Amino acid sequence: MNSPKFSVQWLQFIVMVLSISLSSSVARFDIPRLSPTRGTILEQPDLLASAAVSKDLQTFYYPQTLDHFNYRPESYTTFQQRYVMNFKYWGGANASAPILAYLGAEAPLDGDLAVIGFLNDNAIGFNALLLYIEHRYYGKSIPFGSREEAYKNASTLGYFNSAQAIADYAEIIMHIKKKLHAFYSPVIVIGGSYGGMLASWLRLKYPHVALGALASSAPVLYFDKITPTGAYFSVVTKDFRETSETCYQTIRKSWSEIDKIASQPSGLSTLSKKFQTCNPLTSSSELKDRLGSIYVSVAQYNQPPWYPVSVVCGGIDGSEKEDILSKIFAGVVAYRGNLSCYINPPTKESKTTTGWAWQTCSEMVIPIGIGNKTMFQPDPFDLNSFIKECEKSYGVPPRPHWVTSYYGGHDIKLILRRFGSNIIFSNGLRDPYSRGGVLENISESILAVSTVNGSHCLDILQEKETDPEWLIKQRKIEVKIIKRWIAKYYADLKAFKQQELKMIIE
Repeated sequence: MNSPKFSVQWLQFIVMVLSISLSSSVARFDIPRLSPTRGTILEQPDLLASAAVSKDLQTFYYPQTLDHFNYRPESYTTFQQRYVMNFKYWGGANASAPILAYLGAEAPLDGDLAVIGFLNDNAIGFNALLLYIEHRYYGKSIPFGSREEAYKNASTLGYFNSAQAIADYAEIIMHIKKKLHAFYSPVIVIGGSYGGMLASWLRLKYPHVALGALASSAPVLYFDKITPTGAYFSVVTKDFRETSETCYQTIRKSWSEIDKIASQPSGLSTLSKKFQTCNPLTSSSELKDRLGSIYVSVAQYNQPPWYPVSVVCGGIDGSEKEDILSKIFAGVVAYRGNLSCYINPPTKESKTTTGWAWQTCSEMVIPIGIGNKTMFQPDPFDLNSFIKECEKSYGVPPRPHWVTSYYGGHDIKLILRRFGSNIIFSNGLRDPYSRGGVLENISESILAVSTVNGSHCLDILQEKETDPEWLIKQRKIEVKIIKRWIAKYYADLKAFKQQELKMIIE
């Protein structure tokens, strides 16, 4: 048991992850990362090095079962899964005080401890025990003894999926409740993005473990053709066009201009100089992918008070030069700041990036394509090509229909109102992933809480003095709903205990 600390090595790691994920976000076979923390870290790159981590956080490790769904001898193998707790404000087991449990997603837990604020900001109000659990195969929660062995091939990666992950979370939560004798403490699971999906799915699959779930920016409907494949990039385009029509038009025209120059003798050399690339360009797509990834990222994480879409468009519209590509480069500089080079820096693929690649090539097949009515060049999602690429990488094909088979999704309003309860699906409508989220109330307790100006996972980030009123209001609504769930639970618990006592007396 020890308190978590952030190091320079961790900061270097996360910056590397961000640069890799941004440079590949729009590549044909890469599905944009769903990280709830990336926007904050991009805005404040020194955050993890300077973050004042609470001394009240204590780190533990649980001997987790490798395979929850099989009884073969090797399934009983265990690995050390990291979780962190904060007891400071907990009302205790005797009071059946609540537990707020954050479900880690596709990254080490360290970044969440620095950036996710919803639990800590509301710990006093709920008298809650705070619990943060790391996702298997990320951070320090690595099966098979080492990352190299865990990521070796499809045989070792085969235990790396969402069903195993939420079973992990359920097992750790039950272990903690037993250890603390907190049998009647209600648990609210909280997650953002992919972690938000996990929170909603855990509530549906393990209702005896979690009383309710807050699923922030969780695109649970972006599977199996429920959401149009082009929805993501349509929202990115809308974000830019609503910010500046001239910026939108400049970006839309830039792609053909890049292709035109690239086709000329020494054209790639000209583009390399124009965009101050770190290495000479080998194709026009290398530049276009990098620019596209910037636009995707700033739209997904267009959070106050920085509003990076406005920063990029301010650079484009404010350029002193009139040619299109000079304007585009001015937007890059406005966003990235003054650097020695901007495009294709040397990178080393991280295990986080590798992990997400496996997840999207196995079960998390989010079919994102680019339609004809965006500011990007059309690039429709081709499932057959995607499957072939995944088979080439891992030797096994993805299962594009498994998520909807295992968790549901089709006709969600018709189905969930009959058996589901106590889930908040929160979204910011400027987030491109919001189009794959639940945006309408399903029942009296499966609720959609959306903000017109919000972006990815804003509601679960740390509260700031600069937070706009609409964001403050969104969080208050979520807290009010959760308190209502807990109050009803306590009323039911009281009635249950009275009934038990009556039966004993009789």
